[in-house]
Amino acid sequence: MLDSLIAVFLVIATGWALKTSGIVSAAHWGGVERLTYQVLFPAVVIHTLATADLSRLPVVAMGLSLVFSILSVAALLLLCRPLMARIGIDGPAFTSIFQGSVRWNTFVALALAAGLSGRTGATLMAIAVAAMIPLLNVLCVLVLARYANGRPMGAAATARSIALNPFIWSSVLGLALNQMQWMLPTALTTYVDVLGRAALGVGLLVVGAGLDLRRLARPRLAHGIAIGLKLVVMPLVAWFFARQLGVSGPALTMTIVASAVPTATAAYFLARDLGGDAPLMAEITTMQTLLALATLPVAVLLLG
Repeated sequence: MLDSLIAVFLVIATGWALKTSGIVSAAHWGGVERLTYQVLFPAVVIHTLATADLSRLPVVAMGLSLVFSILSVAALLLLCRPLMARIGIDGPAFTSIFQGSVRWNTFVALALAAGLSGRTGATLMAIAVAAMIPLLNVLCVLVLARYANGRPMGAAATARSIALNPFIWSSVLGLALNQMQWMLPTALTTYVDVLGRAALGVGLLVVGAGLDLRRLARPRLAHGIAIGLKLVVMPLVAWFFARQLGVSGPALTMTIVASAVPTATAAYFLARDLGGDAPLMAEITTMQTLLALATLPVAVLLLG
C-alpha cells in the first residue's frame, strides 16, 4: 500500500516539476487537463463499469456508505455556518471550506485503487464515482449559488452542468453498457481500454501541475477546518457507515481511499467561476494534497 501511495505522489511531483521547470509550458497544461477530464478518465469509468461483474460486488452498500458520509459532513458544515459567520468566515470562504471538505480527487483515487487492488480496485472505485460525483456536483453548485458572491446559476444551467459532467455521463453510459456487455464488439472495448490506460498517469501529472507551492500560506482556521474534515473526519464517517452496511474486504479499503483522498483540483475552477474564494480554494487543495501523503496510509491501515 505504501509503495502504491509513494508511486502516485512521485508522479504528482513529476507533474509539478514539469510545469515549474518549463519543460511543459503552462499554456499546454490547460489542453492536457481538458483531454484528461473530457476523454481519458471517462474512458476508464466506461470500460471499468461496462465490463465488470457488478453482481459480485457490494454496489449498493458501498455507494450508500459514501453518500451518507458526504451528506453527514455537508450537514455539519451547514449547521455550523452561523457560527463560522460570527468568527469572520464570510460566504465565499465558506464555499471553499465546503468544497474542500466534501469533494475528492478522482484522479488520485482511481490511481491508488488500481495500484492497491488491480482491476477489482478500479471497478470498486468506479462504483464510488457513480455514487459520489452526481451528489457532489449538486451540493457544491447549490452551496456556491447560496453563499458565494458570484452570479447565481439558474436551475437550467445547474441541471446542464451536472448532466454534462464527464464523470456523470460516463458512469451512466458504463452502467447501461454493463447490461449488454455480451453484445459489445471486442474492437470497441479494446479502443476504450487503450484510451483509459493513458488516464492514470496523465491525470496524476495534471494534479501535480495544478499545485502551486506559493499557495502554502500560513495556516488559518479556514484551512484547518477543511483539512480536518476531509482528511480525518470524512474517512471515519465513511468507515462507520460502511461497517454498519456490512462492507468489508477490498470494498471497505476502496471506501476509505475514496473518502480520504484530498479534494479535487477542479474545485478551484468552480470557485473562480461562481464567485467563491478561489485563492483560499487553491491553498486548501495544495495543503491537502501534500498532507495526504501522511494521512492516507494511516487511514487505510487503521480503517481499511
